[in-house]
Amino acid sequence: MKSRNNILKTTYAQVEPYVTKDSSTIRELMHPTVHGNLHLSLAEARVPPGGATLLHLHESTEEVYHITAGCGIMTLAKEQFEVNCGDTVCIPPGTAHKVENISDMELVILCCCAPAYSHEDTSLLENIAR
Repeated sequence: MKSRNNILKTTYAQVEPYVTKDSSTIRELMHPTVHGNLHLSLAEARVPPGGATLLHLHESTEEVYHITAGCGIMTLAKEQFEVNCGDTVCIPPGTAHKVENISDMELVILCCCAPAYSHEDTSLLENIAR
């Protein structure tokens, strides 16, 4: 872990993307297990045109999604609503959610998680083969 006196900084181009359990491609911009911060994680998620994440939930983690490009349909529990660039959505722990890209450009989302994102706290509620 990095010292609390060091500046905790990442550079976007140096952060390798990976696919999460919900099938989105993310870059973990800041995460305690990698960067030494303490409690939360910040990632950029990308969903291709016509794509969607799988319906899932996190038992312990609260998430905040901030849409930075594109638009989509957010499922949050039993509600569905459109999300557009500039919108921010809070996803309480234990709440089923997914997002579908309805635009012809990539849907880009900044995802802040507290406590930090973990695969172990992610429960898929639908199968990968849709």
